Amino acid sequence: MEIVIPNRLTILGHPQRLALFRLLMRRYPDRVPASDLARALELKANTLSTYVGALMKADLVTQERVGTSLRYAINMDTVRDTFDYLLRDCCRGRPEVCAPLDTLFAENDRAERMYKVLFICTGNSARSIFAESILRKVAGDRFIAYSAGTKPKSELNPFALDVLAQKGHDISVLEAKNIAVFQGDDAPDFDFVFTVCDEAANEECPAWRGQPVSAHWGLPDPGKATGSSSEKSLVFQETYDALLNRTRSFSSLPVTSLDRLALQQAVDEIATQNQGTS
Repeated sequence: MEIVIPNRLTILGHPQRLALFRLLMRRYPDRVPASDLARALELKANTLSTYVGALMKADLVTQERVGTSLRYAINMDTVRDTFDYLLRDCCRGRPEVCAPLDTLFAENDRAERMYKVLFICTGNSARSIFAESILRKVAGDRFIAYSAGTKPKSELNPFALDVLAQKGHDISVLEAKNIAVFQGDDAPDFDFVFTVCDEAANEECPAWRGQPVSAHWGLPDPGKATGSSSEKSLVFQETYDALLNRTRSFSSLPVTSLDRLALQQAVDEIATQNQGTS
């Protein structure tokens, strides 16, 4: 362990290898095609291959071949093993330094309360708007839902609004917003932050105040659907159903009784739920 950990830290000490590691952490549990990684980080294919190879040698990243495409994902067991060493072994004798990271909230803040949740996508015109509206409807007594975009559209997608109206959501309260409005000193302190599109997860965003639990619930952009109006509407309906399924699973979690690790595992597992029912 004494040799392995320093080697991993040395590999992560390179700025671009660290950027690659952080991107894959944001996309976890996705297996991300090499082409997506190269495009997001603006790297040549051979340079990306070198960086990925170093992370794989340290067992921080795994590789899978799907057809002719190579896909990469974080090896979370190794990551947890590394962080466990840093937090527990290096903090030995000073539990007050590391203990707060073991739980979602401080002990004096574990009573039932309203938890603040932010959903992020690129345009903030469909997927994140769906998630915000659904959580507000299914668990508005326990969660305060927000949404924002990294490059918000000027208007919400009309197909998304149609689906929400059909499902009985109040669309009058919805608007596209830039994530910048939630990053000032007077912004809410979020307990959870979820990205619901790959493009948003690929982007570097400032660290959120208060270390909220975060996860990537990436779904394809329904706004790119082609075909007739009815065919496009069906795609938006399927996206809504997938987010409804995930949001119901999330809202049923016993937030106050789970430690941070268990809660993180739970929200990561929710990302694998791709099919929803209305």
